[in-house]
Amino acid sequence: MGNRYSRQTLFKPIGEGGQEKIRNKHVLILGCGALGTANAENLVRAGIGKLTMIDRDYVELSNLQRQQLYTEKEVYEQIPKAIAAKQRLQEINSSVVIEAHIMDSIPVTLQPLLKNVDVIIDATDNFETRFMLNDLSNKQHIPWIYGSCVGSTGMSFTILPDETPCLECLMDTIPASGATCDSVGIISPAVQMVVAHQTAEALKILVEDKKALRTSLLTFDLWNNHYHTMKVERAKKKSCPSCGEKPSYPSLNYQFSTKSEVLCGRNTVQIRTSQERNLHLLKEQLKRIGLVKANDFLISIEYETYRLVFFQDGRTLIHGTNSIEKAKSIYYQLTG
Repeated sequence: MGNRYSRQTLFKPIGEGGQEKIRNKHVLILGCGALGTANAENLVRAGIGKLTMIDRDYVELSNLQRQQLYTEKEVYEQIPKAIAAKQRLQEINSSVVIEAHIMDSIPVTLQPLLKNVDVIIDATDNFETRFMLNDLSNKQHIPWIYGSCVGSTGMSFTILPDETPCLECLMDTIPASGATCDSVGIISPAVQMVVAHQTAEALKILVEDKKALRTSLLTFDLWNNHYHTMKVERAKKKSCPSCGEKPSYPSLNYQFSTKSEVLCGRNTVQIRTSQERNLHLLKEQLKRIGLVKANDFLISIEYETYRLVFFQDGRTLIHGTNSIEKAKSIYYQLTG
């Protein structure tokens, strides 16, 4: 290992033995936004053996304020976040095996990627995906670390299947809020605070120092100087559909088909189909309509007051509307 990890191995709870364990472990990060990129960089610098990253989006200018690893170059070229993150991370530590997946996180696509994963880090931006992650982790007995932040606030909790309350159990405990980064904004220190706790908890799991894990739900507000931990052991429910005595895993009952959804706070609709798309043929088709911008992963076109972005996996983002009906109309006008 040389001296690369010397300062980390001097830390007694890790040491040389812990460093070797880290080198042989696999972490999956769901989401390559603010939380995802910062956690990924921390783990790659720490010498994780394998890192799998999943994200459905591409880099935009508004990301640069808080999402490390990305630059203006990736914004201009509309590079998918997972790909841009992988490229930068390989420059940081070429010995780490990194897999990047440009896709929606749904049970049918995510489940095959969980093989031999030691811990999952939640870096998503919606509870629908988190509930799916909660069910998958409980079903496959993989620890996961919940994290969220908005404004100057954030929270984190480490979920150990069969031991701690799961996300479903905690829903009566977690403060409910309809606020998102797109509606009330976010400052980067709030991101870094959540990331610090998530990465620290991940390292404890990776070196198998279970006694050091935090058992409480952490919440904070950096701007107003509030920091709080809450004991939640009693929140675990025997009747929980995700982690109880007779789990049914309700969030895994998903049929992959055409689906349309408004992306939270983004004035954007996503249309998803089950068929992969031939980007080369689509590019030739769209040239008759207007100026097409393309790379190896996606195609985008400006149409009237809208921008459409087509991905190879069959997804399309229609920017400029939060009406599903309007988005569908525009989509079919361009694709027939």
